[in-house]
Parts: sequence; structure tokens; C-alpha cells
Amino acid sequence: MKNITLLLVIFLTGCVGIPENVNPVDNFSLAKYLGKWYEIARLDHSFERGLTRVTADYSLREDGGVRVLNRGYSEKEKTWKEAEGKAYFVQRPDQGYLKVSFFGPFYGSYIVFELDHENYQYSLVSGPDKSYLWILARDPEIRDDLKNIIIAKAATLGFDTSKLIFIKHR
Repeated sequence: MKNITLLLVIFLTGCVGIPENVNPVDNFSLAKYLGKWYEIARLDHSFERGLTRVTADYSLREDGGVRVLNRGYSEKEKTWKEAEGKAYFVQRPDQGYLKVSFFGPFYGSYIVFELDHENYQYSLVSGPDKSYLWILARDPEIRDDLKNIIIAKAATLGFDTSKLIFIKHR
């Protein structure tokens, strides 16, 4: 029983790890981060496959955590898909390092590693490893020069940006 508990602890904490060379931003302000974000680009995963017009809406929960509402449109099924989750800071509330859960007690990393600290207009987010990457912005589109800078930053850190899927919002 002791070994099973240890394996479970290792498994669950492994899901909230930080990929090599990825550092969560400091001076993070949850109050400024809350609200609606548009997914500009992402690396492919089954839970978002085929979705367009993807948004994430963050709001405060009564327990001090963050309510996460992800929404996207399935062109194939002609319907909206939604997933509601919850997120909590892993270490400090001024660091962009959270754990998020959409499935009961199972959490994954949500690491804000690049951010427009001044206006909170864009962010780069990673999961527990480099197969997870999202470019988020407050508007459905961002300038090409900014998009190129953000993508270059992710590529420098070892993300395979050649596999980014750019999201249509129209």
C-alpha cells in the first residue's frame, strides 16, 4: 500500500512540473489576468482537436482559486464545446505557475512564461512538458510582428513551433 501511495504522489506531482528552461513569470497579477483570452495558436491535443474560435475565461472562485471556462466551436459537429475547470497557485500568488484541473483530483501545470506585464494583452502558456503550448491574447488577432517575436521565444526554449495550429475566430 505504501508503494502505491508513493507512486500516486509521484504521478500527481509529476503533472504539475515545469519543462526544462521554462520559467514562470514573476510579478504576476491574477487580477489583471482574469477575464477573456483568445487562443491565437496551440500545439495539438485531443481535447481541443478540431475546435475554432477558442477562448478561455478566467474568474475568481469562492474558495480563492480560479474558475477556468474554455470554449470552442466544432465546425464538424456545428456545436460549441465547453470545459469548466479550476486552478490554484502552486507556489506563490505573484508567480505565473498554477495547477489546473478539469477532471476531479487530477491537475496539470499551467505555466505563464511570457507575458505583457504592462497591459496583459498577450501571454505564452505551457503545460507540464513542451508538447503543451498556447499563445493567448485579449483580442482574436495579434500583429504579425508580435506573433513572430512570441513564436521565436517559444522556439528558443525548445517548443516545436512548426506544429502550431493557428486558430480561426471568424
